[in-house]
Amino acid sequence: MKKLLLAIALLVPSLAFAAGSLHPLDKADYDLTDQASLQNGARIFMNYCLGCHQQQYQRYSRTFADLGIPTDLGTEYLQFTGEKPTDYITSPMPQADAAVWFGAPPPDLTLVARVRGADWLYTYLRTFYVDDSKTFGVNNLVFPNVGMPHVLQELQGTPRISYEEAMVDGEMVERYVGIVADGNGELNAEEYDKAILDLVNYLEYTGEPSRLESEALGKGVLIFIFIFFVFAYLLKKDYWRGIKK
Repeated sequence: MKKLLLAIALLVPSLAFAAGSLHPLDKADYDLTDQASLQNGARIFMNYCLGCHQQQYQRYSRTFADLGIPTDLGTEYLQFTGEKPTDYITSPMPQADAAVWFGAPPPDLTLVARVRGADWLYTYLRTFYVDDSKTFGVNNLVFPNVGMPHVLQELQGTPRISYEEAMVDGEMVERYVGIVADGNGELNAEEYDKAILDLVNYLEYTGEPSRLESEALGKGVLIFIFIFFVFAYLLKKDYWRGIKK
């Protein structure tokens, strides 16, 4: 019964997140072995996300070590909060004030990739668009009525929804094409998508920092089990040979 209740508890939030939008999700082809991508993702997070969000279950020192970043360089260029590399990655924004400004404290993002999924994050961060009716002047196709600004607009430029006219059932209608930026961002569309993929890659890493080690260990265990099975089978055959005689 306890296992059933635990499964329901884990499933309900996932269904709630999925039910927020019917917008199709794009595939996030992240690579946890790509250290350059992870380093760039960490840089983007520290510079654009850490002002509001934090990763209170992840230490700077663990991040630097896993991502191949020398501690002195990481401390100088990526550590904007905390006094020591062994400190957790926390936001400088007081949570009580954030609750007043945004209606609720910005969520911790240490495990966001495990809760939302890489595809959701990749699509969400690429589907902000201008909506003057909203408090922060933007909305999102994946997360309608999202209560946060488009903090990466400096990189992307001002994004707007693009439509085209199409004939549907004999009637001319406007059909959604995609999100198009105005070209005033620091990155072009392809570069922005790559930057978002790097950020998602980093968030996937923080969701389970030991994932690569666990997968390698799992493969070793399976190989051991296979070899042990062969010897156990041969031993069984030898025992039964003596019994049959």
